[in-house]
This record gives sequence, structure tokens and C-alpha cells, in this order.
Amino acid sequence: MGRCVCWGPCGYHNVHLHGTVGVQIQFADQKQEFNKRPTKIGRRSLSRSISQSSTDSYSSAASYTDSSDDETSPRDKQQKNSKGSSDFCIKNIKQTDFGRREIEIAEQEMPALMALRKRAQGEKPLAGAKVVGCTHITAQTAVLIETLTALGAQCRWAACNIYSTQNEVAAALAERGLSVFAWKGESEDDFWWCIDRCVNLEGWQPKMILDDGGDLTHWIYKKYPNMFKKIKGIVEESVTGVHRLYQLSKAGKLCVPAMNVNDSVTKQKFDNLYCCRESILDGLKRTTDVMFGGKQAVVCGYGEVGKGCSAALKAMGAIVYVTEIDPICALQACMDGFRLVKLSEVIRQVDIVITCTGNKNVVVRENLDRMKNGCIVCNMGHSNTEIDVASLRTPELTWERVRSQVDHVIWPDGKRIVLLAEGRLLNLSCSTVPTFVLSITATTQALALIELYNAPEGRYKQDVYLLPKKMDEYVASLHLPTFDAHLTELSEEQAKYLGLNKNGPFKPNYYR
Repeated sequence: MGRCVCWGPCGYHNVHLHGTVGVQIQFADQKQEFNKRPTKIGRRSLSRSISQSSTDSYSSAASYTDSSDDETSPRDKQQKNSKGSSDFCIKNIKQTDFGRREIEIAEQEMPALMALRKRAQGEKPLAGAKVVGCTHITAQTAVLIETLTALGAQCRWAACNIYSTQNEVAAALAERGLSVFAWKGESEDDFWWCIDRCVNLEGWQPKMILDDGGDLTHWIYKKYPNMFKKIKGIVEESVTGVHRLYQLSKAGKLCVPAMNVNDSVTKQKFDNLYCCRESILDGLKRTTDVMFGGKQAVVCGYGEVGKGCSAALKAMGAIVYVTEIDPICALQACMDGFRLVKLSEVIRQVDIVITCTGNKNVVVRENLDRMKNGCIVCNMGHSNTEIDVASLRTPELTWERVRSQVDHVIWPDGKRIVLLAEGRLLNLSCSTVPTFVLSITATTQALALIELYNAPEGRYKQDVYLLPKKMDEYVASLHLPTFDAHLTELSEEQAKYLGLNKNGPFKPNYYR
């Protein structure tokens, strides 16, 4: 039997979680094996001739990468930290001091994770847990990784996005002895090589997976399926990764319990909404210097991400249209004051196109051909499947690099569109995200890992589970002191009238 560690109000371990299943999954094999390395020149080439990259939904690769003052691939370097360890692969270990300062700034805006660290001075709830992770590697996720270490875990980490890694932060983690394999501007081959280096270490068997998008889980299923015999669980953050877990569950291929963090209330209502409401403007401004007032924009999808993006653009004076497949979300968009349209109805007139559906082929070549000159095209979803970028890699179109993460795609008649981050996640590829909001999600991830790792055998089956409301409410409560906020307490009479425990949870498990 596993030990029960209560990181919050006692009793949340006893809440029964119900898994949900989706449709069958089919993984496309990666055409390029990680060990078939291209030449140094080919891997780092800045040629305008862009090779077709994988359109597999698992791919997080790029067709080409940014230049830098050091063109040597990290895979060709021999680096050691101050303790003599070389179990990492990053851009430049000498950037560690800069990265450490970035992490210290982030710690100030992540109060809940810092509170968990203080509690780790006693019992370490992740003692003995070998955690392999694949997330964005930024100052904020560094605080999460170092918190997991403080809670007793041993961690090995790779990046879930080839553009989002902060090289100086990766250096700071490597200097602290963490096995990190990531750098900004990885190639497709680099991306899968880094994940493999995290997983494939002689004598090191992961016990837990922390994933963002499903790439790490997919790689282990594909290359090292026997590892799942000793893995206790998966924690998945993104809507894309969660969808794949539900597909695996329905197909009977999910070997271990999985925790769906994406659909927790704290993730949906805070990270997806408030984070994107701020970071969409940041990403667009940094890359294009566009003025929003009077511009026409279409936001594809009106989930929490779409709601945040639409609200931000509207507040800046833009004219915002929304596309949506779900009648409920569509009605919300209408009542929030947005015009609900089909993309084909407005594609010729809009100045900005933003996808945030989690789907594929939302913007296809026909749409791209009809766009006006100078239209800005970007994606706020996790995967690079929403915009059909592959259809733009044809001989009649010219690609022109404008600046980092900004490309002009030019048609024969001279028309050009502005494509950001090659259709990958805009905010983490081109800017940053609000640290405080990420503190909420990161704390939820940490608690989910603790719960799965310490759960008694049999509590969780081979299925996908949602976080209990008690845990959601606890995460929220840890962040309230930052605002000097004071909760009202129910009286015994009020609690009895509502049929609640006066200490919560205050919402049923199905509340979203």
C-alpha cells in the first residue's frame, strides 16, 4: 500500500475520480529516426529553401532554426558543470548566472510552489520518484522542476517545443545537477534525440511522466513500451496531450493511470484564459509591432484560450470575429459581443488570423491564398497542426525571414502574409507568459504527481482521471494571500442549507 501524503486539506485523497474515454488513436510513425543525424551544415542551415517537416500531430520540429553567435550544435559540444557532470545537453553552460537570476525572479511570482517547498523540509512526498518530463523549459517551469527535486524527486527533462526553451534557464538547471536536454531552435532530429536522451539511460527507470502535448508519452510507447511496467502514472497538461490519452484509453492501450490536469478548473479558468489574454498581445507586439486599434481579426475557436485572445483584442480596439463548431461556445461568443462567422466569409478582409482550437487544418491553403496582403497568421494552440504550413512549402512561393520567428511568405503576384513561429505556439515561441498564472498550473501538476505516486495500489485503474475539486480549491487558496484576499466562511447553518462541508469542496466534481 502506498503512503497517503496530504498536501492541503485532509481528505482529498479519498475523492473518487472518474475517467472518461474518447476515440481511437492512431500514431503515425516518425519517418526520421533520432540517431540518423544530418550533417552539421544541413542541421544548422539558414537556407531559404525550406524542407518539408513532418505534419504528424506529434511533431514539434521546425524546418529551419534561428542563427546565433555560436553555430555549433549542442550535440557536438562537450560541456560540464562546475561539479564535473556532463549528463545534459544545452546551448551554453556559461549562461548559468543569467538563468539563475531569471529563476529567482519567477520564484517571487510563484507563491504556491514555494509554499510546497517549505513543507518538504519534513516528509518528502516524492522521495524515490524518478520523474521524466517534457514541457516548455522556461524560468517558470524551472521553479516547478526544482520544487519537484526539493520534494524528493530525481528529474530528467526535455523541451516540448523547439522554440520555447530559454537557453540561460536550461544552463542554470544543468549547473544545479539536473539532466536537461534542450535548446532554443532544435531541429526535428534534435527534438526526438533530446527526448530519447532523457528516457534512455542505463540503470535509470522512470516512475512518473510529466508531459505537455503527449510527445514524451508517445516516444516511450513507441520505443520503450516495457518501461510502463514500472511507471506509476502520467500527468498531462495540454488539451492535445489529454485528447491523446483519452484515445489511448478507449483503444485499451493506456497502460497506467493518467491525470488530466488540463481540464482542472484552475488550469481552464486561469492558465488558458488569463494567460492567453495577456500573452497574445505580447507575442504579436514583439514580432510585428502591429497596432490593434481598428484592425480586423478572426479568432478560430472560442474555448478558454479563444475567449482570452478575443477579449484582449477587443479591449485594444480591434474588430473581432469568431469561428466555432460548438453551439454553446458559439452562443457565448455572440453574447460577449463578437460576430460569429465562417472563416471563408471574412478571410479576404481580416488583418490578423489566430487559431486556438487544438484541431488540425483549421487554416488551409485555400484560406491562405485568399488572405489580403500583409495578413498576420499565428497559432495559440499547443500543436503545429492548426495552420497547414506544409502547403506553403511549394516552388511558386518564396519564404523570406524577417526576424526571429517571423517569416514573409510571398506569392507570385507579390502578395505576402506574415507567418509567426511557423505556425507553432505563439506566446511561448515569440514572447513570454505571466508567471503568476503559471504558478497555478505548476502547483496543480506537482500535486497531481504527488497523488499518483503515493496512491495505494488499486485506487487508480488504467484510465484518465480528473483532479478532485478539493485539490483545485486548495491550489486557488494558496494564491489568495498574494492579493491580501479574505474568504468568507459559511456558518454551520448555511453549510447545512447548501448540503456542503463548510471547508469544501464547494463545487461538484463535474463542475468545469
